[in-house]
Amino acid sequence: MRIDLHTHSNRSDGTDTPTELVEKAKIAGLDVVAITDHDSTAGWDEAQQAADRVGITLVRGIEISTMREGTSVHLLGYGFDPTDPALLAELQRVLDGRDDRLPGLVRKLAEHGMPLTVDDVTAQSGSAAASGRPHVADAMVAAGYVADRDEAFRDWLYDNGPVYIERYGTPLADAIGLVRDAGGVTVLAHPWARKGRRVLSPDVIADLARQGLGGIEVDHVNHSEEVRAELRAIAADLGLAVTGSSDYHGTGKGPEFHLGARTTAPEEFERLFG
Repeated sequence: MRIDLHTHSNRSDGTDTPTELVEKAKIAGLDVVAITDHDSTAGWDEAQQAADRVGITLVRGIEISTMREGTSVHLLGYGFDPTDPALLAELQRVLDGRDDRLPGLVRKLAEHGMPLTVDDVTAQSGSAAASGRPHVADAMVAAGYVADRDEAFRDWLYDNGPVYIERYGTPLADAIGLVRDAGGVTVLAHPWARKGRRVLSPDVIADLARQGLGGIEVDHVNHSEEVRAELRAIAADLGLAVTGSSDYHGTGKGPEFHLGARTTAPEEFERLFG
């Protein structure tokens, strides 16, 4: 059984519709795929209809933008009640934070000789629940300022970069509690990619496990073999599920992030959801 527990549609910063995402997952030979758009469940119903039609198991999920010690940490949530009032209110606060920083982002871009408008960005975000930095990158590409998203983030949009604007993110421990209280389970997304290791030490992960964390996304393209081995050992010590996934974004990320690029073992899937 091939299981991919982290993918994105155009309801956040992916480029496929939920239907296209599910259809491509089936073609890629996946038996189970999770839709985990950023801070939104807007693609769930469409994805479920497609999954029922093509014959693939859909896991309904989300990737929540959280913060710990001033650093962005992404948290995957699965199987929660999407109507839970407390979780809904917090997700809306996060989405509003994405949109609220757009004027500042385009102002800073203009100061660096790359004038754009908020409308230029929202034209790129289309059906997304909010407009984020990837959509700003797409607007930069459309204007001819950069070649692709990778260049936009590498040179301009990275955390604390030349045009970076802070935004609200849910405190990490609070997000774990909100998903748990809504009946779901949580997994740290690519925890030691980039600067994640600095704020997610083994001791911190142990503390999060005591607060209800269910798993660690160990097998991710941005984790080296050495990092995967270390995280796998931490998960074993703490009794956490080990997941793997593609972090697929359609053409929004490179080909190495293809559907099924990394997968979750069936026994770990059962550990997480059983």
